[in-house]
Amino acid sequence: MAALPELVLRAPCPGLLALPWDRPLAEWQATEVPLRDIAVGPSRHLVRFVEADGELWALKDMPERIARREYGVLRYLEEECLPAVRPAGLVLQPEHDTAVLVTRYLQGSWQYRRLIMRLPPNQPRQRARLFDGMISLLVDLHRNGVFWGDCSLANTLFMRDGQTLQAYLVDAETSEIHAELSDGQREHDLMILVENVAAGMIDLATRLERPPEIIPQLIDEANALPDRYRALWDVLHATPVFAFGDRYRIEGTIRELNELGFVVDEVSLQPVGGDRARLQIAVGDRNFHSDQLRKLTGLDVGEGQAQVLLGDLRAHQEWMCRRTGSEVPDRVAARSWLDTCLIPGTRAAHEALGRAGSDVQAYCDLLEVRWLLSERAGYDVGNEAALAELGASAPTDSAAKTAVADAPTGQIPRVTDDEP
Repeated sequence: MAALPELVLRAPCPGLLALPWDRPLAEWQATEVPLRDIAVGPSRHLVRFVEADGELWALKDMPERIARREYGVLRYLEEECLPAVRPAGLVLQPEHDTAVLVTRYLQGSWQYRRLIMRLPPNQPRQRARLFDGMISLLVDLHRNGVFWGDCSLANTLFMRDGQTLQAYLVDAETSEIHAELSDGQREHDLMILVENVAAGMIDLATRLERPPEIIPQLIDEANALPDRYRALWDVLHATPVFAFGDRYRIEGTIRELNELGFVVDEVSLQPVGGDRARLQIAVGDRNFHSDQLRKLTGLDVGEGQAQVLLGDLRAHQEWMCRRTGSEVPDRVAARSWLDTCLIPGTRAAHEALGRAGSDVQAYCDLLEVRWLLSERAGYDVGNEAALAELGASAPTDSAAKTAVADAPTGQIPRVTDDEP
């Protein structure tokens, strides 16, 4: 008798349950299963996408041992609220000596190739945004005891977040969870990152027939990644020693962490002899600005978006103070900003971008383009001029230029019968 598959589904929806789990993933036919055509990067295992119950799911076929381990790691990443794809299930197929890992499709995300291919050639600042996202992800993982083991651009998805890129882990086959990582483990992950990033960028440059002179530049940028990592790591783990009377330095350290988006959970000042004291700060999640914005407006947005929007809110509050000649409470300013700036601004910016991406991100792009154009002109050019420059016309080095990589995910084409 054939061995039946074993299903562990965290989203036991009718459509998912009805999929032909008794057959190998490679044998699923487009005439029977709503397969979706989504490009993926190089992978050791077969990856296919299915629409079921109104959602998209990524299915990856792999040996049972590896699938179990990756499922466990992804569950841990979800529990710790770390940026990674979310596990939705694990299906063991003993009859075929394999397993299928089910994850939720990360809506609005894209691979690094998709961004680079849609930008003008050789954009170091845009690549720097990619690398900053990678470094932030790796630091977050290491702070939580996760050794990635195969950190690369190919194993990462990116989502736009204000003027930054949020990186998400999508492949945890080689990942390990520890109570704490040693310096050697962290350095090993960094070495893997440098090698993989250099190889990935050089391969893409070759495919795009970029001039050979760009290769040394790409190698230098990859070799500089450990310095970026250590700079951020040191800020988060610094334990400065100073005179007890210089306690004002605590405020400066907290402010620096807040500007990076980190919430400070606890401050400890320990005597080390004489009038000297050592400062230790316990750092929490990177949601300082998003928490502030949520408390003021009820908006739930990314940390990078929140930084941009808070700046716009504060500018509006200052304008209200000048106009009235008196202080304006935060709540009053927030309500006025929502009605007169954000709501009409998001609508106009989203329309200008053909409704690609999110409306909040579109407004962040509008603010950036307006600021850049105003700097160039020497005066505030206003929203209409900025709206005309959104999308493909945005300044080349701007974060808004990456809006060309955004595309609606609701109309992803089906796999046709004649496709493999």
